[in-house]
Amino acid sequence: MNLDPREIKELSDPGTYGDGEGLYLQVAKAGTKSWIYRYQINGRRRFKGLGGFPAISLSEARKERNRLRLKVKAGIDPLDEKADNVAKASAERKAEAARKMTFRNCAETYIDDMSPHWKNRKHEQQWRNTLKTYAYPVIGDKPAADIELDDVLAILQPIWLEKTETATRVRNRIELVIDWANVRKYGSGNNPARWKGNLDKVLPKPSKLKKVKHHNALPYDEAAVFMAALKKQPGSAAKVLQLVILTATRTSEAIEATWSEFDLKKAVWTIPAERMKGEKEQRIPLSKPALSILHEMKNGITGDIYVFPGQKVGRPLSNMAMIKVLHRMERKDITVHGFRSTFRDWVAEQTNFPRRVAEMALAHKLKDGAEAAYQRGDLIKKRTDLMDAWAAYCVPVNGNVIKLRA
Repeated sequence: MNLDPREIKELSDPGTYGDGEGLYLQVAKAGTKSWIYRYQINGRRRFKGLGGFPAISLSEARKERNRLRLKVKAGIDPLDEKADNVAKASAERKAEAARKMTFRNCAETYIDDMSPHWKNRKHEQQWRNTLKTYAYPVIGDKPAADIELDDVLAILQPIWLEKTETATRVRNRIELVIDWANVRKYGSGNNPARWKGNLDKVLPKPSKLKKVKHHNALPYDEAAVFMAALKKQPGSAAKVLQLVILTATRTSEAIEATWSEFDLKKAVWTIPAERMKGEKEQRIPLSKPALSILHEMKNGITGDIYVFPGQKVGRPLSNMAMIKVLHRMERKDITVHGFRSTFRDWVAEQTNFPRRVAEMALAHKLKDGAEAAYQRGDLIKKRTDLMDAWAAYCVPVNGNVIKLRA
């Protein structure tokens, strides 16, 4: 029985009214009316909504029913077709979103996500600067999924020979960003910045190109004269440089030192693992000259967690401060980090302290795996003797430089 177009408007009793060949008008209790198409495929009874009345007229509903009947006869389930269309539309939207995620977008998001977990605050700025300088001009605005080997080579080849260390860092950072993009479904799944089995086939190994560049160091026989001149320099930057020399520590370890790390009564400075390059806690014995510097700082500055505070409250001294002291002393020929070499050369050539004692004083990992496995302690007593001897060499009593032997 076919429905009469004139009677449809008058239907008000809730129920389902057939028009034939699977088309029905469904009247709800609230009086609303909608079209449904009922069919059977693969032994399953199914129904599909076609829209409401009067938005969809009887003639329009019949046309849609006839179209769907042809699909069912062809073995196509209209409901599955709808699901496929939804999935296809979703995939297209995701693909479009992925195309909008350029390498720059991915890199900045990756840095924002990772930087809170980086031990050194400078890493974030180094990441941003190197990518901005080398990567962004080539692939910054390119979708991560479209980056190819030629793009990566365009970035690396101009700097691979002349700036090998920088180039290897840039390559590694690009690789990490693209890995992140692939995991987030923004990439193609391939990583053209990968080294093994990829770039190693077209670029020479960095180890074959890298020229070891040592930090310019002060000859150890000039240490006492230099320290005497340094003590005359004003400001906390000169004092932290003295502490760096006397303890053979790194720049960041000294300028970021907080008072909570020091036990001045026991003359020990304990640097927590998270601040050490080797991620292992380091106890440093403090000589009398080193303690004297710390007492001066404690008496001169109050209310700051840092031993050597910077100009801004709650911030340590700038890592450029000690370099400026050297420049002020007209010693551009040496570096702050080079004083660790000065100390190491002095130990080797002027004392009989064992090599492992000197290496532990510098917080170096022992290269000999067997030796490292059996050396569980930190040799604090022997290192105390070593640092006292070093202090006596750098700050001799009455100006007399004494060559000490353990």
